[in-house]
This record gives sequence, C-alpha cells and structure tokens, in this order.
Amino acid sequence: MLFSELGLHPDLERAVKTLGWNEPTPIQSKAIPVALRGGDILGCAQTGSGKTASFVLPILHHLLTKPGNGLRAFVIVPTRELAAQVEICFKDCGKFSPVRVASVIGGVGYDRQRKSMSGGASVIVATPGRLLDHLKNGRFKMDSVQYLVLDEADRMLDMGFLPDIRAIISRVPRDRQTMLFSATLVKKVDQIAAFALRNPERVEVSRPTETAEGISQVVYPITQAQKTDLLVALLKATEMRSVLVFTRTKNRADRLTQRLSAQGFSVGILHAGRTQGQRMGAMENFRSGRTQILVATDIAARGIDVREISHVINFDVPQNPEDYVHRVGRTGRAYGVGDAITFCDREEDPLISGIERFTGVVFPRAMLPTFPYAIKPNLEPTKAKTFSGIRFRRRPVARSRRALFRR
Repeated sequence: MLFSELGLHPDLERAVKTLGWNEPTPIQSKAIPVALRGGDILGCAQTGSGKTASFVLPILHHLLTKPGNGLRAFVIVPTRELAAQVEICFKDCGKFSPVRVASVIGGVGYDRQRKSMSGGASVIVATPGRLLDHLKNGRFKMDSVQYLVLDEADRMLDMGFLPDIRAIISRVPRDRQTMLFSATLVKKVDQIAAFALRNPERVEVSRPTETAEGISQVVYPITQAQKTDLLVALLKATEMRSVLVFTRTKNRADRLTQRLSAQGFSVGILHAGRTQGQRMGAMENFRSGRTQILVATDIAARGIDVREISHVINFDVPQNPEDYVHRVGRTGRAYGVGDAITFCDREEDPLISGIERFTGVVFPRAMLPTFPYAIKPNLEPTKAKTFSGIRFRRRPVARSRRALFRR
C-alpha cells in the first residue's frame, strides 16, 4: 500500500511527499483506514514504528474535510518531550493546511498557553496535569471536541495519571472518536479502554514485548564502581555517532554528565529536575548533532524521536522490563538499525533475567579486551536457556563488532 492509496486530503498527500514518506509503516497501514472511517482504535505497536502519524494524519484529514469551529481535537500524552514530538508531527503533516496546533504542558507559563489556545488552535497536545488545571480554572471548554487521542496510555498509568484521565474524559462529549495507542497492551491498559473507547477495533502489529528487529543487544558485566570508566573506554574505542545514556536517578545523571564533560565529550542532560527551556535546549542540541551524548532518566524513554541515534546505553539496568523495551526503542527508529548496550552489576543480574524472560531473548555477554577490569567479567557461554518451559537462544553479535568482544 502507498500513502497515495489511503484517500487522504490532497494537502496531506503533498505534505507526506515532502517528508519523503512513500509507503506507510505496518501500524499506519492498519490504523489509518480505521481512523478515517471514524472508528475507535485500541492500537499497539513497538516504539519507533510510526504510530504518531497513525492518528495525526486521520485527525488532520477529518478537520480539513469536515469544517468546524473551536477546539476539535485533543491528544493526551504522558510527558512534555512526547508532547513536543506530537506537535512537530502535526505541523509537519499539516504544513500545507490551515489547521493550527497548540501545546499545553507543564513548565510553560499559563498566560502564554491561554493566548496560544485562544489564537484559533483546532488541535491541543497536552499532558494530563496541566490540561486538567486549565479545565478546572475554566480557561477553556471541551464542548466542541470530536477527536480524542490517548497516546502512550500504559506510561500514563505508570505515572499515576488515571484519575486525571478520568476527569478529562468526563468533560469531553460522548459523541466523539477516541484512539488509544500504547507501546504495550498490558492488562492495566484495559482500565482506560473500558471507559474511554466504544467498540474499538484492536490494531496490533507486533508482540508487545518485542524490541525492533534492527536493534543489536548486548550486556557488559561490570561492577558499579567501574561503570563510568567502562563507558568512557567504550566511547573512545567505538565509533558512536549519537548516544543516548540512561541512568536510574537524576543525581546519577548529573554526576555522569560532569564526568563525561571532563573527558572532553559533548554531552547534554535531560531529567525532571531541569527546566522546560533546558530540556528543550538539550533535545535540540542532541537532535541537531551539536552534542554527541545525551544522558537521561526514564522521563525521556518515550519522549525522544531522533532517527539517527546509533547507540542506547543502559548505564543502569531498568527496574521494569517494559522500560527496557522503551529505552532501547530510541535506537533502530522506523525499522532502522541500532545498538543497545546494557551495563550490569552482579546485583542487577535478576533484573536482566526478568528482561530476558519478558522479551524472549537471552542477550550475549561481552567485554572490552583493553579495559582493566577489577573483577573478571562472567561471560556465560552461548547456549540455550529455559524460561517457563520455553527455550530461547542468544542472538549473534554483529560481525563488524566481534573484534571488541571476547566471548
């Protein structure tokens, strides 16, 4: 299927061509026709699969083909970074249309947002908390809303936004089209789907636990005390164009950023302790290539859409397997290729085992031959492991990197 065969408004087809999109991704080819028909959608696709355009293009099509007034579409997302990405997608896809888009997020002044919304915006992209603040204070109403999107619904639940989402939906007209998208369709997402959707069509293109096929994944056993030294050594020994490094806490992100900067690397930082301006600046510098490395906490796991990220490094093993999938999904975007490296201390071994069970993949263990290890890494042989009666085998390490690894 080609985008030209979807029946989109000519202004959208023109924009799609300028973006270089010819064939829709699997989630787009399945979701867009349903959305154009006006049906509710419960959608699932791995991160980086293009699911944002799956709801952006149909909403823009409806707004162009069915004229109306006021705020007609709302997209609710969990983080400011994701809101910025969705807003960009709306503006890129609607560059030849008169549709105006505004964002309502924390960290930005209320007056500025009120002016933006009163300036004729038809689409609002918002985080739940700030949107609810505006609604409670009567700054605008949702009486004219016809299209509602809940993006990254599982993440919003993890962040405790379920009460806010309920309160927001209670203010939206019942006669609307609702689309719920998530990187994983775990049981808790049904909590939202049960009251937000009406006879939705389930659109799913991959098993929720899978990472993108183009991502090469490897674990480096290392002590906590030597993680920073190993990271510096890897960065110097390996060609890494654009690197996203995840830490578990803000303090660890701050310390790691300072150490990398002292080593001469161009590095930015992204976490909840930074102002909105600092976070936007860090993202722009990373996206443009002015900084090679971005150190971030999980706030960025689903809010970064940079196609040229060559490496994701888990400086700390994530506590939840789902977070691992979202972290490594920052590379290999749009069915590209990338590398995911995880540093694992012995105390983190159980977390790695849980991730392996969740993803159905046993990751190869590796070491950097020239690194002065305080404790020799325990590199398990390449063999099958059994999880819950199912046998999985390790994926081979890419041939071009074998010289770095001593198995």
